[in-house]
Amino acid sequence: MTSFFNISNYLIESAESLAVEIVEGVLHRMKLEIPEWEKEQAITMYVQFMEFLGKSLIDDKKGVSEELVLWSKENGERQAASGEKISEIVVRYPPTRDIFIEILTRISLEFELSIKETAFIIKRINTMLDISLNETVFAFERLADKMMDETQREMAELSAPVVPIKEGMAVLPLIGAIDSYRATYILEKVIPQIAELQTKHLIIDFSGILIIDIEIAHYLYQIENILRLLGVNTIITGLRPQLAQTIVNGGIDMSYIKTFATVKQALESLK
Repeated sequence: MTSFFNISNYLIESAESLAVEIVEGVLHRMKLEIPEWEKEQAITMYVQFMEFLGKSLIDDKKGVSEELVLWSKENGERQAASGEKISEIVVRYPPTRDIFIEILTRISLEFELSIKETAFIIKRINTMLDISLNETVFAFERLADKMMDETQREMAELSAPVVPIKEGMAVLPLIGAIDSYRATYILEKVIPQIAELQTKHLIIDFSGILIIDIEIAHYLYQIENILRLLGVNTIITGLRPQLAQTIVNGGIDMSYIKTFATVKQALESLK
C-alpha cells in the first residue's frame, strides 16, 4: 500500500510532464503532425488521465474520468464530421499503450514495485485506454450513421420530387437508384404530398432509373395501388425494356396502367 501511495503522489504531481511525454512520444513515433490546439487538448486530457490514475490507486476507483470519455467522444465526432476514417484515430492507440508501458516500467523500477503491482497498474491503464477507444468509435459511428440518414433523406427528396404541371396534374420523375429506403420515402412522404395537391393525373417518369429489382418493383406497384384508391390516374413513362422485363418476371400485372415513351406523349394524351 505504501508503494501505491508513493506512486500515486508521483503520478499526480508529475501529471503534466508525463502527459507531454506521452503526446510528444506518440507524435514522434507516428511521424504525425497535428494542429497545436489539438496537441494542447490531448496534453490536458492526459494530465487528467494521470491524475485520475493516481487517485484510483488509493481509493480503488474503477472506470475512467468523465473528461476522458468526453474527449474520446469529441475525437470520434470530429473525425466523422470531417469525413475522415476512424482508423486514423484507432492507429494512435497501440503506440500510446507502448509509451504508457515504457513510462510505467521506468516508474516501477524507481519505486521498486513488485511484478504483481506493476501488472495491476498496467491492467488499469489498458482498461482506461480500452474505454477511451470504445467511446471514440461509438461516437464516430453514431454521428456517421446520423449523417448517412440525413444524406439518404436529402437524396430521397431530390430523387423523387413532385412537379406540378397545372391544376390537378403533376409529374413524379424518379431519379437515380431506387432502393427500399427511397421507395418507403415515396410511400410515406410523397403520396401524402400528391394528395394535398389534389392531383388527378400523375405521370411517373422512369427515364432516370437504370436498374430496378423485383422487391422495389413490388414497392412501386403498391404505391400505384394506393394512388388509384385515392382517385389518382397514374401514367408511366420512360420505362426501359429491362425494367419492364423485371416487372413482368416479378409477376406484377401493370397492363391496365397507361404507358408512354416520354412525358411529352403522356401530357399530349391528357389534353
